[in-house]
Amino acid sequence: MFKVLFDIWNSPDLRSRIILTLGIIVIFRVLAYIPAPGVDPGALRGLFAGSQSLEQIIRLLDLFSGGTLLNFSIIALGLNPYINASIIMQLLGVAIPKFEELQKEGEYGRQKINQYTRYLAVPLALVQAYGILILIRQNSPELIGDLSPLNLLAIILTMTAGTILLMWLGELITEQGIGNGISILIFAGIIARLPVNLGQTAQVFNPQNISTILLLISLALAVIVITVLINEGQRRILVQYARRVRGNRLFGGQSTHLPIRVNQAGVIPIIFAISVLLFPGVIANFLVNAKTPAIADFAQKITALFQNQTFYGIAYFVLVIAFTYFYTAVIFNPQDISENIQKQGGFIPGLRPGQQTAAFLYRVLNRITLAGAIFLGLIAVLPFLMQVVTKSQALTLGGTSLLIVVAVVIETVKQIESQLVMRDYEGF
Repeated sequence: MFKVLFDIWNSPDLRSRIILTLGIIVIFRVLAYIPAPGVDPGALRGLFAGSQSLEQIIRLLDLFSGGTLLNFSIIALGLNPYINASIIMQLLGVAIPKFEELQKEGEYGRQKINQYTRYLAVPLALVQAYGILILIRQNSPELIGDLSPLNLLAIILTMTAGTILLMWLGELITEQGIGNGISILIFAGIIARLPVNLGQTAQVFNPQNISTILLLISLALAVIVITVLINEGQRRILVQYARRVRGNRLFGGQSTHLPIRVNQAGVIPIIFAISVLLFPGVIANFLVNAKTPAIADFAQKITALFQNQTFYGIAYFVLVIAFTYFYTAVIFNPQDISENIQKQGGFIPGLRPGQQTAAFLYRVLNRITLAGAIFLGLIAVLPFLMQVVTKSQALTLGGTSLLIVVAVVIETVKQIESQLVMRDYEGF
């Protein structure tokens, strides 16, 4: 351990990358506490805590904004617009042939898609900032209603500029620092809330619930181990390449492996599922005060239904499984993989290139995705399960946050290891 740290410090390039990354994280956390103009963060936190449906929406957005929305800082939107833009661009790659071609054009295509993603994130940030302000005005008119249109425009533009600034900082980490910049900033926001969560746990601590806290710690460690195993788990399919003779040289004849990960979709299905679940509650929250009695009564029933923890947990679990299959099908196309293997002169032993290989990959993908989907579903409903086990609202374990933290740590450690390996081979 100490030898690795010593090697990292003795590598000037790696040391500068880590220092740059830490410096940007410090800047990010400082910006998270600078409030947006014309807004009282304390009053907003009281509003969020007073409305259960509104609190669920805000806490979801706050998770992917890096913990900045609850403070309603100048970077309150965080990286949510950029994440949404990235998801939209991936879906467009399936629906629109032009984007599908860009995805296959290597580095040039990746740069163009990133450029379009940044452009798309700006209008999404404007719309999302306006939507959050309207949502706050709907629940508490006195907080936002007194602001002039010019002040509202200033808040929206400030929040949008904050998102653009975070996108630039994230890309700066990706290019000149360590790890994926967007993931690192989200990771920093989750870790920054850890002292607050520990303080809340300490407030409810007493000798009677020490066994519950020990159980919570044990479950947390077990979930971390399982998360690492699932994230790193993969099915390696043997692919062999035929020998080809060109002139006096022999090419091919090698074998490699095609890895199919257990969790291909990452945390995206959880984002999709919770967005779908929160949408009816948001619409019902707007209609609960409707002048038509039938509409108001229906909105109240919808609100009560989605506040039922049992219904919410079951629907959440089912939607996560469904979206895991959907998103895996979007990012991993067995037909394209089969065609690429065939074009390169490869084949899976015992199978014919082409349609038979694609059918085999479909079958393997569906089976292995089931394990990943169930895992993501359990991670999503982990807070509900912890409330049942601990009998407490305070002693819970955020599965989504844990999944993000573990994935970011694994990715960052791999990048550091690859940098160390490159440094060791420089002398040869």
